This record gives sequence, C-alpha cells and structure tokens, in this order.
Amino acid sequence: MKFRAYIVEDSPTIRENLIETLQELALVEPVGTADTEHEGKQWLAKNDAYWDLAIVDLFLREGSGLNILEAFRYRRPGQKMIVLSNHATNDVRWRCAQLGADAVFDKSTEIDALVEYCVNQRDKVEASH
Repeated sequence: MKFRAYIVEDSPTIRENLIETLQELALVEPVGTADTEHEGKQWLAKNDAYWDLAIVDLFLREGSGLNILEAFRYRRPGQKMIVLSNHATNDVRWRCAQLGADAVFDKSTEIDALVEYCVNQRDKVEASH
C-alpha cells in the first residue's frame, strides 16, 4: 500500500524538489499537484479516497492554503493536512492548527522534519493494512 500525497504549491521549482525529496527519502507517492486554491480544493474533494496526505502552501498563485485547510477540516480518519510555508510563524502555526492542520513546517528550515513526519505517517498506514 502506497502512502499518497497531493501537493498544493505554486512554485514549480519547490514543487518538483519536494516531490523528488518525498519519493526518495519518505517513499511517498505523489498523486497530483495544484498551484491554486480552487484547483486544490476541487481535486481533493473529487478524489477523497485517493490521498492520505495533502501538503499545502499558504500563499498560492490564486487563493489561500488557509481556505483549503478550512474546507477539509473534517476529512477521513488517517488523512493528514500539512502546511509547508515560508511564513511558519507562531501565529500562523496557531491559525493553521485552528483550521485543522495536522502539522506546519517551514520551507527553509524544516524539510527534514517534514520528511520524518511523512515517514512516520507512512509507517502507520502500512502497519494498519
């Protein structure tokens, strides 16, 4: 059973590097990407059974990752919503937690922690099957 991630990130470079890192280090299978709030919300809703993890940036080409968090506050057990942002201040972390984020990571300093989180979640999913 693969651990499947959907990524909402508007920077092509960051998106590609993140996908490569997660595939190589965390054995996460990317199932799709979006660079706008609308596209991300639409895919996640239509493909509810096909993702285990959503990694969302806060500032998108159109819209906000906060609205995606809020839209998927109530999701299937086991599905995780992660925020990956350059703006991971204490206030932002608090607001994201209020909106249902399972974790918040800073793009510039916490990629290793994100990978570790993904590995732990993947191991939990695999252990339950």
